[in-house]
Amino acid sequence: MKKITTVLCLSVLLVTLSCNVKKEESGELPDVDIDVDAEAGNLPEYEVNWADVDVGTKTRTVEVPKVMVVMEEEEVEVPYITMDMPNEENEERTLTVEAEVSDREHNLEIQQIRAADRRLYVVSKLEALETNLGDKTVRIQDQVDINAPDLDVKHIIVGEKADRVFNNSYKYVSSMKDVDDMLPNAEVIYSR
Repeated sequence: MKKITTVLCLSVLLVTLSCNVKKEESGELPDVDIDVDAEAGNLPEYEVNWADVDVGTKTRTVEVPKVMVVMEEEEVEVPYITMDMPNEENEERTLTVEAEVSDREHNLEIQQIRAADRRLYVVSKLEALETNLGDKTVRIQDQVDINAPDLDVKHIIVGEKADRVFNNSYKYVSSMKDVDDMLPNAEVIYSR
């Protein structure tokens, strides 16, 4: 039976292959109206393996510019002021002014201390000198020791403000006349 089926299939195949088929007319599928109820399907899920990305840090040796400032202790003469106010207790403290400068070496000195309305105004002078600092930045300071009641302290520096964030703590003015205009009623209690 298998042999007969095989021979019959080969015969049909030979007849079909030896035929010349030519399309003579276009065909059309029948119109069908179907009302279908269906359940929701489920799309297939795929797992795609791509690149694993890790973000972190690692230690490398690079060149970093460093500026070293060495602070040394020295014995120097520091002005000492005693200020007595009625019914007030005195306490000793140090009034320090600092500035951060670059390009050229500078000198910073406390010139005056003025008092008004329970406030001390420390007036300092900042002057640029001739020595070139290159690309270094340094901090300079001056100080006065005072024995006085606990009063609010404001700093005013006469000179050009260096463009450093550290210098934003103080008020900068261009001349002593500006200080006189700002503090017309302040009494000078110390002058260098």
